[in-house]
Amino acid sequence: MYLSTSEVCAALAVSDLSHHQPTSPSEPAHALALLLEEVIAAATERGHLPHRVERSSPLVAVADNYDALGFDRDAVTRDRRYSHYVSPTVMLRSHTSAGMPALLRALGSGAAGDGARVGDAVHDEVLILPGVVHRRDQIDRTHAASPHQVDVWRVSAAAGPTGRRTVDELLELVDRLVAAALPGARWREVEAEHPYTVHVRQIDVEVEGEWLELAECGLIDPALLQRCGLDSRRWSGLALGLGLDRALMLRKGIRDIRLLRSSDARAVEQLHDLSPWRPISAMPSISRDLSIVIDEQDDDETLGDRVRRALGATADDLESVAVVARTPANALPESARARLGIAHGQVNALLRIVLRPIERTLTDVEANALRDRVYRAVHRGPVLELISLD
Repeated sequence: MYLSTSEVCAALAVSDLSHHQPTSPSEPAHALALLLEEVIAAATERGHLPHRVERSSPLVAVADNYDALGFDRDAVTRDRRYSHYVSPTVMLRSHTSAGMPALLRALGSGAAGDGARVGDAVHDEVLILPGVVHRRDQIDRTHAASPHQVDVWRVSAAAGPTGRRTVDELLELVDRLVAAALPGARWREVEAEHPYTVHVRQIDVEVEGEWLELAECGLIDPALLQRCGLDSRRWSGLALGLGLDRALMLRKGIRDIRLLRSSDARAVEQLHDLSPWRPISAMPSISRDLSIVIDEQDDDETLGDRVRRALGATADDLESVAVVARTPANALPESARARLGIAHGQVNALLRIVLRPIERTLTDVEANALRDRVYRAVHRGPVLELISLD
């Protein structure tokens, strides 16, 4: 139901690569920190706009992660299959937006001061919340359980009928941020839905002829402002959320998200700048297909989370874990149901795992042992089919 103490400690120990805290004067910043600096400069018009960069603990109130932001009570993202709960009221944040309700409440109480006058606004401030978030996610080259995000919100209080933030200003912000994160990239806006913004846009960028999602944005929902004690007749704002890992991978041309935390010297030396990635020789992959029994509601995200929890740091040896075929119990021949020991409400799944450590090549013995650890982590049937001799 809830994370164990050791699991919470492990999550809190995940380093925030976007936060440059050198242990020595000569230690260079990670490329994620350099990219964030460019995003901040673009969001604040090179420091012209009043702004704050707020970093907070990944442990947040469930109410701030979901309720205050307007998520429906039955939203699937709240399910324990996808969110990391520490207790009934505390969780590991699933997005950096979880820090915004507290900042907005502080503005409503006057604790944040009077702000600055910019144009027709008596308070105009850019709030920037970067950090690591925690999700139960699939295992492949583009997904991680603890990715980096940044929220950029411009919050304003108007002195009169003018000075309110507009969609045109939102798109101007998008244009500046895309130019900063991916210089020269084309982008497009696609209408979307989101709990705590209105006039919502998904922002896609064109990379090698393909459109890829980069960010989501919108005007701050007046209902959110009201819930946080801000009069929505006076207050308005822009809100944008950006995945820093994906942005960096697109910026440098990195194909595998595991490289961002790699200790391989060939990778490390390239992760202190924003220049194009120079491919390093890839280790040969080893594939294994597993016939397993899983519950009907299991998907790539929940299976990926089980594997990560069972394998710990060894999970980084996996390039991908994905279900490639599913057969419900009632669609199987009686002989197959008996052999698998499959029950009603379960499915027989073909799970394909690709083993490819970044820094070394696995032996067959190691690959078989790792295959069996994955099998034990995801299989829900009474009959085990293991191949390792250990």
